[in-house]
Amino acid sequence: MSEKQPFLTDIKTLRERARNHIEQGAVTAGYAADRETVLKLLNEALATEIVCTLRYKRHYYMADGLNAKIAADEFLEHAQQEQQHADWLAERIVQLGGAPNFSPEGLQSRSHAEYVEGETLKEMVKEDLIAERIAIDSYREIATYLGDKDPTTRRIMEEILAQEEEHADDMAAILEAL
Repeated sequence: MSEKQPFLTDIKTLRERARNHIEQGAVTAGYAADRETVLKLLNEALATEIVCTLRYKRHYYMADGLNAKIAADEFLEHAQQEQQHADWLAERIVQLGGAPNFSPEGLQSRSHAEYVEGETLKEMVKEDLIAERIAIDSYREIATYLGDKDPTTRRIMEEILAQEEEHADDMAAILEAL
C-alpha cells in the first residue's frame, strides 16, 4: 500500500527532471519566475549596492568635525555590508545563469540610489538616509514581485532589505544627533 504525497512530485519524476537540462545548473523546471526579469532586477540591485558602497566609502574618508568619529564608523560598517550585499547578488545572478554587471559604464543609470557626495557631515548622513530609503522601497517591491516564484532570491532580497532598514535607522539617529 503506497501513501499519497499530494504536495511533492514523485521521486521518479524528480530524478528524471534533474537529468534533463543539467546545463542550467540551479535553474530547474520548477523555477517559476521570469528569469530575464529577475536577472535585470538583480543587476539593478547590484548597481545600487556598488553605488552605496562607493558613497559610504567616500563619506568614511571625508567625515570630519566633532561628531565625525561615530558617523565615520557607521559609514565604514555600512560600506562593508553594502559590499557583502553586492557579493550575494552577484553570486545569485551567476546561479541563475546570468552575468553580474560590474561595469562602471552606466553604473549610475542602473542603480536605484544616486551617488551624492554631500559637502558637510549632515549632508552626507542625509544623502545616505535617502539612498537607504530608496533601497528599502525598491527591494521590498522586488521581494513582493518574486513572491513564491523564486523563494531563494526573495530571501536574499529580504535579508538585504532588513540590513538596509537597520542602516536607515542608524542614519536617522545620527542625523537627529547632528
